[in-house]
Amino acid sequence: MATLEDTLHFFDAMPGALPWYEQLLARTRAELGPFDVRVQKTQITWVNPHVFACVSFAKVRKAKDRPKTYMVVTFGLEHRAESPRIDIATEPYPNRWTHHLLLSGPEEIDAELMGWLREAYLFSAEKGGRRRKGR
Repeated sequence: MATLEDTLHFFDAMPGALPWYEQLLARTRAELGPFDVRVQKTQITWVNPHVFACVSFAKVRKAKDRPKTYMVVTFGLEHRAESPRIDIATEPYPNRWTHHLLLSGPEEIDAELMGWLREAYLFSAEKGGRRRKGR
């Protein structure tokens, strides 16, 4: 389980993004429900019971195209989401798409992003159910 100290240390590299993260975390918990938060060296992972989203400072754009302060939200869906907001989308496994979206301000924590996170949250929970049913 993540501690406040772990989270603050993670944002040492990009302190201006911490309030956005706190806003995104609070809104996600309020709208989607419970999940575990794991602070790692390169990302903060949200788990329900599988990883459904991550926050990082991944370099999904060239340096000249990245704002000084940013945060990358990564989420997994069963399909490719089509949007100019998505910087990178890959399909590491059949019907498992990983999407990376760079946020440059709190105003980008909007209904569209929350819709993708909701879908990822449900997809994560469903994957666990499918695996148990298949045993």
